[in-house]
Amino acid sequence: MTTSTEQTSRRVLLVAHTGRDDARDVARSFTKALTAHGMVVRLLPQEAGDLALGTGDGVEIATEPDPSRDCELVVVIGGDGTILRAAELTHEVCTPVLGVNLGHVGFLAEAEYDDLESTIDAVVQRRYTAEDRLTLDVAVYRDGELITRTFALNEASVEKAARERMLEVVVEIDGRPLSRWGCDGVVCATPTGSTAYNFSAGGPVVWPEVEALLLVPISAHALFARPLVVSPSSTLAVEVLAGTESAGVLWCDGRRAVELPPGARIEVRRGRLPVRLVRLHEAPFTDRLVAKFDLPVEGWRGSAERRRRSTEETDA
Repeated sequence: MTTSTEQTSRRVLLVAHTGRDDARDVARSFTKALTAHGMVVRLLPQEAGDLALGTGDGVEIATEPDPSRDCELVVVIGGDGTILRAAELTHEVCTPVLGVNLGHVGFLAEAEYDDLESTIDAVVQRRYTAEDRLTLDVAVYRDGELITRTFALNEASVEKAARERMLEVVVEIDGRPLSRWGCDGVVCATPTGSTAYNFSAGGPVVWPEVEALLLVPISAHALFARPLVVSPSSTLAVEVLAGTESAGVLWCDGRRAVELPPGARIEVRRGRLPVRLVRLHEAPFTDRLVAKFDLPVEGWRGSAERRRRSTEETDA
């Protein structure tokens, strides 16, 4: 039986990379701070054990298949890999995800370790917004029969299974063949994933508010093998050519793998459900690129020029 107090309590699901000492320390600090403000912190069973936290005093253990159900947000302590795991856990419920970065780049994270106190305050005071990020729905077929369905926030990559053998594929856009490639693989990405595997493969960086699907060949032996940006309503398809010895593997967000025998067909569409990422600041995406990739901007005169013009106009 659920009491009225349980119904009105504010809840967050906390997901942490408990294999790291610093992540465990931050997760315990976050839990202590939120419960001190009367909030309930829900933990995954394995992670509760790793953190040595039991039920009571504002802590509860997730028991439902959708652990973020009834939670106002998910707080993630770790890097992009942990955030992608949280996105997988919450996908069907669309609970907003707030990442606290303890990794390297942490492009999906909104807060850094140094911002811990202000991040806790923002959660307690509800000073945050959530933005929907486009996802991919991915289906794999063999001889016309559906093998599996899954989704991706960053990318669905079709890669060769054997290092010594190229993958032979035909790529199709909206039901029409585009080109045949011998390659190491093909990346189908979202704008959110444009700074991940797509970026490493030479694809374009796409601002997250742009609705588009990206397709990037990896080390293709072909005259026409350029990154493509297509409509969000398009369907991308990659067929592993039958009659060859090349087999592949499908990776979604680097987390879920499906073996692809010759003749397999992978179809990628815009996802039915978005992933919601929490934002604490309204900083432009350009600033995020500069900060995360440590881009050189010394010598930029934009602010100085605007101040000078403003002063001249005031004096006039």
